[in-house]
Amino acid sequence: MLERFGCVHQVYNNAGVTGAAASVLESDWDVYDRVFAVNLDGVVNVTKAFLPSLVASGDGHVVNVSSLNGLVAQAELSAYCASKFAVRGFSEALRAELRLARAPVEVSVVHPGGVRTNIATAALEEAQALGLELTARHHARARGYNERLLTMQPDEAADLILRGVEAKRARILVGRDAQVADVLGRLLPGRAPLLLTRLVERAFR
Repeated sequence: MLERFGCVHQVYNNAGVTGAAASVLESDWDVYDRVFAVNLDGVVNVTKAFLPSLVASGDGHVVNVSSLNGLVAQAELSAYCASKFAVRGFSEALRAELRLARAPVEVSVVHPGGVRTNIATAALEEAQALGLELTARHHARARGYNERLLTMQPDEAADLILRGVEAKRARILVGRDAQVADVLGRLLPGRAPLLLTRLVERAFR
């Protein structure tokens, strides 16, 4: 890529798998390893690969996509939440380092809410592939996400992200649900994960 274009000005790290929705006791190490490899290792590896070119560009920008669950955790998504909190922490540490070094690179971390993707269906398929017994609750969970929670169109989410990047925002919240999660996490840090879990479970019924 560098040989073809000569310089990279912006890098968007957008990768996410949830893993099978299950409690910590029920989750195998393989699930954690795969989720961390995609959601966190991918972000770190791509950032490190392109950071020298971003600095050399004189006007670089790293955009790392976390999640609503990088603001507030949720029951039965421990691997996903851990990885997305880690993306947020990595991004904030990177931003601090670049500011201290006076490097010409901005860093934004994106926290999307319910964007219409196939992430819920993919989680159901992954659970099936792992040989987990799929209950009516698993199917209701995927249906609840697809029909009631993952509602924002991808092009609308992309537009909000690009506007945030143009404004050089350190944190970009995508959707009302992400804004609510941000407020809950700030005002009620001890209760927010339970409140969010209960709000989401209403959509499964």
